Order: sequence, then structure tokens, then C-alpha cells
Amino acid sequence: MRYSILPFLFAATVVFSQTNQTSVTSPDGRLTITFQTATNTTSGDAARRTLSPQYQAAPGGGQLVYTVSFQGKTVFEPSALALDLQGQKPELGQNVKLVNASASQGDDDYTLFHGKTSHVNDHYNALQLEFSETAVPGRKLIIEARAYNDAVAFRYLVPAQTGLHDFRLVKEDTEFRPVKDAMSYSLELPNFRSMYESEFIQLPLSAFSNQGGVGSEILIGCPMLLHLPGVAWVAITDADLRDYSSMYLVNSSRSWLGHWLVSRLAPQVENTNLCVTGTLPHHSSWRVLMVADDPGRFIESTVITDLNPPCAITNTSWIEPGKSAWDWWGGSRGPDGKSAHTTATEEYYVDFAAKSSFKYMLVDGGWSAPGDITKMNGSVDVPAVVRYAAAKGVKVWVWAGYADLSRQMDEAFPLYEKWGIAGVKTDFIERDDQKGMDFYYETAEKAAKYHLMMDYHGATKPSGIERTWPNIMGYEAVAGMEQNKAGARDNPRHHVMLPFTRMLAGPMDYTPGGFDNVTEDEFEPRMNQPMVMGTRAQQLAMYVVYDAPFQMVSDWPGNYEGQPAFQFIEDVPTTWDETKELNGVPGEYITMARRNGNDWYLGSMTDWTPRTLEVPLNFLGSGKFTAEIYADAKDAGQFPKHASIEKQTVQATGKLELQLAPGGGCAVRFVLEQ
Repeated sequence: MRYSILPFLFAATVVFSQTNQTSVTSPDGRLTITFQTATNTTSGDAARRTLSPQYQAAPGGGQLVYTVSFQGKTVFEPSALALDLQGQKPELGQNVKLVNASASQGDDDYTLFHGKTSHVNDHYNALQLEFSETAVPGRKLIIEARAYNDAVAFRYLVPAQTGLHDFRLVKEDTEFRPVKDAMSYSLELPNFRSMYESEFIQLPLSAFSNQGGVGSEILIGCPMLLHLPGVAWVAITDADLRDYSSMYLVNSSRSWLGHWLVSRLAPQVENTNLCVTGTLPHHSSWRVLMVADDPGRFIESTVITDLNPPCAITNTSWIEPGKSAWDWWGGSRGPDGKSAHTTATEEYYVDFAAKSSFKYMLVDGGWSAPGDITKMNGSVDVPAVVRYAAAKGVKVWVWAGYADLSRQMDEAFPLYEKWGIAGVKTDFIERDDQKGMDFYYETAEKAAKYHLMMDYHGATKPSGIERTWPNIMGYEAVAGMEQNKAGARDNPRHHVMLPFTRMLAGPMDYTPGGFDNVTEDEFEPRMNQPMVMGTRAQQLAMYVVYDAPFQMVSDWPGNYEGQPAFQFIEDVPTTWDETKELNGVPGEYITMARRNGNDWYLGSMTDWTPRTLEVPLNFLGSGKFTAEIYADAKDAGQFPKHASIEKQTVQATGKLELQLAPGGGCAVRFVLEQ
């Protein structure tokens, strides 16, 4: 990363005034975050109702607040920043004054080994603000902030200082106060020990107000998408969580009029009175506010990885994205269609992977001894499967539960390298407190030592760690296709909500590829021969729309035999040089284009509403392309397995008209003609 210090007053990008107000603006001049100290003038009935406070600038010191504006319009009104440290009152940030400020600029210029783009070059402007309390003991607090063209981000830094010996955080009170009641797309979670496997629901922000008082707050997971009509779209999440805890959001107002949010950190599982502990200096994770006039820009953004440290692995040649055959979703069925978790069944999936030119085969849970992932239970001979696969040019991943892996990784990882294992899928993590987040970093670092890739299930959402540890190939943290085994939660409306919500945080191991495609009326949940709602073409489109460097081909191999549409799954890559969102509305439809080398791929999906979408092809480069089009057949609304396949020659000046059936989709491969 190139990093240069600028003069303090930086050409209208950074503004420091005598009113104790300091701003930093994005390189394109459209997005600004401002910090100041202020007093809360709200009183009387408004205070009792806990409505958005009325802050008045207090140059001599007061509550630290920030505001955000976009294209000259206020997006976030003054929102408080404060840390509640154990045994330290008042909260750090409640009564401070600005004592020093420095401005800088930088370029995040780096290679992404997998993901939505292969090379990142994002310019940003930055601030570092030092505050000191106006009263004894005069504690110090530093705020670091960055402004990108598509986001602003800030984090707390508590420096080493007299009278403060360590960092013991009880609560972080970061407020997010939209200028108006926003339409939210929110992931409601039951507690701090979930797996983030739920729907994003569309409700006004005020619908989450804490009308029942303290204790009845609705816990919302990140990322959270907001639409402020006439102002902007916003997404809130966090990045770079080493030595910190994950951020959740609540609407803690006690009035039906309240439409603001405050952070809640996952408390330590072993000591719920604390969230984060450590030595000084200690910084928080980044609080990220993506802001744009179109939510599709967030899908293209790389700000989450921008805010993480550079790659920590010197030799990355062994890290290979790719598709994988998978035994679990289809019921571990062998060639006869019967379920049997045996070495022979795993070899059948290896044969399927080899025939389809997939890099990997995943041996899911059930192979290891109870409570010991260094020993086999006799059902599957993993080293034998690895040897069998190697002879066919396929590599093998294995499943390991979190409880066992957290206890045995120092034994298991070198053993797996000796066996020839390529990667480990670990499951049921179900915590993202400080110790839970440490598990992600510890496993990534130790796995890299033994040339192992990682895929996290039963997990929190990603936060950009894959830039630092590119051997991290995936996170679940989604109500994925496994939900079809139990109920109807995974449906076309959910499918087109995910790109604008969960996927903004990073890779998403949804596990697509279901070929028993049915209508909503026909659907029934089944464990061993699961159905999927929506059309076959929609399942194909997921391989373009969903970010997953380690991508599952989830169904039983027998369901793919003799199916011409399977060719698209064989051809589509899992990592990209360029990503573009072409059109879409959260929860309604989405069309995306991605480039791999000279070739482009397009994926389009709709909810239960049939649509005709006209897509300009101006994303294509120069020259002519052969478009291999996998579309809904004319009768796909009634017979979702039916897909039409055709080829035509196209170029950047042309358009494609997509006819999407209810629950439908379209997948296109554009091959540059030589």
C-alpha cells in the first residue's frame, strides 16, 4: 500500500474548523464524514421518548459525534461515539475535546487471490483525530477514519496512557442515526451464538424500536442494508476483526417514532460482563458505512478487504479456487441411488469430479471417530480416498467440527498434510465473540503452515480476513440450499435478496446446483432427495451471482447425467477478474456480469414474478463473442426443469433480452471469438 502524508488542510478534502469540526471527503468529492464535539440539547418529553437527540456544536468539548453526507444531503445525523471501559466512568467519548488532527491519503493497491476481482486499486482520504477528556483523568482516544468513493469507515484506538493499564471493554456505544426512517433489509438473529442462517426481512427501521424497554431489543446481524428514499442507499457492517468482537445492531429507542441504531458487541462466552480485553494500544474493528445511489455498487465494492492487512502468506501457489463434488446434500447416495457413507461412495463422487473437471471432492462429516478428528471411524478410509483422487487429478477436502478442531488442530493439521488433504471445512462454530473471532485467525494461520485451505460453516459473516489469509476460501453464514431438506425458507425471493445483503460482507458458501427443480406448489422438504424451488436456469445463474471461490456442485451425480444444462456448471469458473452489477432490486431480481480472462459470464435471477429484462452488453470488450445462453424454457413456469440452450454471436454494442419465468433465471457464457 502506498501511503503519503498531506498538508493538514487538504484542498477541500479535509476541513478543520474553529468549531471543533473536522471532515474528510471521498476522492470523488461526493461522500463526507464529519467529526465534532457537541452537547445534547434534547429535553423534556422528547428525551423521555428517546428520540434522535438534538446536538449543538460545543467547541470547548462535549460528546464526540459524527455525521455523514452524500452528494450534499445528510445521510446520518449527529451520532454518538463512546466506549464503556470496565471501572472507568464516564464512557470514553462523552466529554472530550479535539487536541490534534492529521490528514493523509493512500492507495489500497493489491492482488486478491480469489473473489470478485483480481486486482484492487482504491484511493482514499484519511484522518487521524486525537481527543482528550476535558476533566480528570484526561483519558485519550484516537479516531481513525477513511473516505472511499463508495464508503466511509472509522475505528477507535485507545492508546497506551497513564492511569489506563489495559483494555477491558464492557460495551461499545456507536450510534447510527439516519436522517429519516429508512427501509431496512435486516437479518434478525435470536442471540449472539447463532450461525447467521436466517432471512433478511424488509421493514422500516422504526419497526425494530424497543417499545418494550430494555431487554426486548431485536438483535440484527450485519451487514444491514438501508434505503433512505431521496437520499441514498447504505450498508452497515464491520471489517478487520482481529482481537475484537463482532458488531450487531439494535434499535434501542423506546418509541414507535425511533429510527436509529446502536452497536452491540458479542459478549465473551466465558464472561458475559465483558466484550473485549487486551493490552494497550488497542483498536476496534472498522465500522463501515457503504453509501451510494444504487445498492448494486456495494456488490462491486472491495472496501471490506481494503480495510484488512495485506496478505500474510509468502508462497500462495498451493491456494487454488475451484468447484467441488459433495456427498452430503444429495444424501451420500452411490451409483445405485442408495445412501451409504463408505469409501466406495466417496470414490464415486471422486469419479464424478474427475469426469466434470472439478478440482475437488469434499468428504463431509461422519468419517472421523467420536471426539477425535485424527482418527477414522471405519466407514471411510480418507487416505485411500485421497490416493484414489490423486490418480484422477482431484484433491480432497474433509469436514471437522469446531469443538474438535479448536482442541486438536495442532495434531490434525500436520496429519492432514501428511494424508494429502487440500482443505478443511469446519462447522458449528456458533460464536463470534473475541475468542470466537480469534479461532478464525488462528486456524487460518496454522492451516497455512500445513498448506491447508479453510471453509467455515455454522459461522459468522466474513469481514475481509481472506485478503490477509487467502487460504480462507469460504464462509457459510447464510440460509443456504440445505434449508430445502427441512422447509421452504430457501426460495426465489430469498435467492435475490442475498446479493444485496449477506454477500456484501464477502464469500458466501450457499452450495448451489440443485437439479430437482419444482414449482412452489410442488415443493416438499426432503432430507435425502431434496427438491429446490425455482427453475434450473436460476440454479445455473447462482454460479455467476454468488461469490464462492470454493464452490459446491451439491446434487447427487445421477441427477446431472444426461442433462445438457450441466455443461454451464462444468464451464463456469469460481473466481473473477472483474464484477459488474447490471440491474436489480433487493428481493426482486438481480443481473450480474463477471469476467475471467477474456471471457464473460452473466447470471440473472428473479423472485416469483416473471420478468423481461433488456441487458446492454457494453461490459464486453472489443471483438465478437459467442454467447452460450442457458435460459428458462417457455414452459419453465410450469415445468421448472426445462431450459433452453442456444448460441449466438454478440458484441458490446448489442443487447440481450432475458425472459425470466417465475422463480426463473438465465446464465450466459460469452467466449471471445479468435
